[in-house]
Amino acid sequence: MTTQTHDHVFLGASHDENARRTLWVVMLTLVMMVAEIVAGVITGSMALLADGFHMATHAGALGIAAAAYAYAKRHANNPRYSFGTGKVGDLGGFASALILALVSLGIGVESVMRLLEPTAVQFGTATLIAVVGLVVNIISALLLGHGHSHDHEHDHHGHDNNLRSAYIHVIADALTSVLAIVALLAGRYLGWVWLDPLMGLVGAIVIARWAWTLMGTTAGVLLDQTDAHVAEEIRELVEQPGDARITDLHVWRVGPDAHAAIVSVVGGATINAECIRERLKPVHEVSHLTVEFHAA
Repeated sequence: MTTQTHDHVFLGASHDENARRTLWVVMLTLVMMVAEIVAGVITGSMALLADGFHMATHAGALGIAAAAYAYAKRHANNPRYSFGTGKVGDLGGFASALILALVSLGIGVESVMRLLEPTAVQFGTATLIAVVGLVVNIISALLLGHGHSHDHEHDHHGHDNNLRSAYIHVIADALTSVLAIVALLAGRYLGWVWLDPLMGLVGAIVIARWAWTLMGTTAGVLLDQTDAHVAEEIRELVEQPGDARITDLHVWRVGPDAHAAIVSVVGGATINAECIRERLKPVHEVSHLTVEFHAA
């Protein structure tokens, strides 16, 4: 009897390593973000301010990601979570995307106001800070990117949305840093003062788009969206003409590389629940399988 109990630990394969990388990046980002926001306010550059706040949301997002890793690991065996804590990372990703969307709105509004009423900008100082910001972004992307590609090699179905959101944040940051540098240089050497708030606006749109995409992905996991690919595979393996028919099927993600499935089957006299389990052995994505069997 005792061998029948099982755990519900559905954390990603590279959970610990990803958590460590994320923490490093949070520290780097925090330092840089404070520098950029302060410099943005002092120099009056909207592009630099957009970049700084972009980084702030990321430090927040990465902080949430780090907290999510810690929480998921600490409660991995807690019986209160009936399917484990594999989704904590998705919750973190969703929360950070929501914050990101709000920030993009704020930057967008402020940039439009600056476009209508231009203000003086100290281009030299602002450019210098933006360049340092870009260097920090590149270091962060390299730290996270390694883990990101490493996850993809394992299994293209399972990916760590928590690490993915952290990685996307850093790439988006690098992009806004580049935009800020371009705007500041054009303002300084070509006198295009309007380019700074315009880049602030572009930065806001970039942030908003990524936030929207990430919310879509993570919401799907949080709302137990059916994984069509795995569901199709289960149907093909179970339903064989004349002996078994699926009457109810639930397939959903419970962690970065793990799915749960509940399969209700009506079958002929020759088969039973054990047969169905045997047929579903090849579906490696399913870590938690419940089979309900009714004799026809």
